[in-house]
Amino acid sequence: MPFSEIVGHQQQLETLRQSLARNRLHHAWLFVGPEGVGKRTVAFSLALAVQCLERVGDFCGSCVSCAQVRNGHHPDVRLLEPLPGKKEISIQQVRELERELNFHPFSGRKKIAILDPATLMNFSAQNALLKTLEEPPRDSLLILISTGTGGLLPTLLSRCLRLSFAPLRVELVASFLVAQKGIKREEAEILAAMTMGSLGKATSLEIEDLVGKRKMWAERLCSLGQGNYRGGLILAEELAGTREECLEFLEWLEGWYRDLLVYCATDSLQGICNLDLERDIKNQAKVYDLEQILFLLAQAVKARARVQRNVNRRMALEHLLTEAIRTD
Repeated sequence: MPFSEIVGHQQQLETLRQSLARNRLHHAWLFVGPEGVGKRTVAFSLALAVQCLERVGDFCGSCVSCAQVRNGHHPDVRLLEPLPGKKEISIQQVRELERELNFHPFSGRKKIAILDPATLMNFSAQNALLKTLEEPPRDSLLILISTGTGGLLPTLLSRCLRLSFAPLRVELVASFLVAQKGIKREEAEILAAMTMGSLGKATSLEIEDLVGKRKMWAERLCSLGQGNYRGGLILAEELAGTREECLEFLEWLEGWYRDLLVYCATDSLQGICNLDLERDIKNQAKVYDLEQILFLLAQAVKARARVQRNVNRRMALEHLLTEAIRTD
């Protein structure tokens, strides 16, 4: 399986191909972009291309080295992520990684470490990694993966070569779902639009459950008429049950307000995420003007950030839904 068979990101892959062909591969990369668009896939593809025994500047996917990388058993390729039950990548993990990187490659061409997500390194761990980035061991390669740069130290960012990833085209994701997953075209287009070009999300096991939840959430939002504060408080209490569902709802809500914004601004459903909720979108678009939708979108973004920082979920949701009712 060469680079050319990876879904999307051909410009990014070409950058990596040229670096490999010229033998000028930077020692540290930052792959940054939305969740689920294929950053980790490309990172491991780069590891495959470096270690492949059959090809130069690409990978075959079938040799012993490629098989070891795919199975997670290659002695010179390491994935660094939070340990089971932990929320952060610790300084101890980073120090252990640094020790390993100073060894000569066992059977591959380089010692490779993939840190995903890099933003889960605490500041002590990031500071510990700086020494390796400033004085990289010979024949080492670091790939940091992140959805953004906000949680990373500027000194760390300055020592990595940044490669940005955008969401895949919706048509590309839909075609993949039809060809590889056997999904009907109409359903595939809905899933592709709903996940905003994230192939990882579109193929996840939780996606079918999310389809049903979206319809229920849209109905509940549309039922919150002017002054229906009790309905908003009840919905907030239900959604605050678990952190995961709360964040799932808030992420969807951002896309929902984005859809309203697109429809109100263009009077068209082209480019919206919730293709199967056309009636609800049109009904909600009658309630708000553009300025109100922009305000609610900003409130949804703030609410998700607050919940991610472990602020009281119910209070964050109550404030958000109250604003939606008041704006109405």
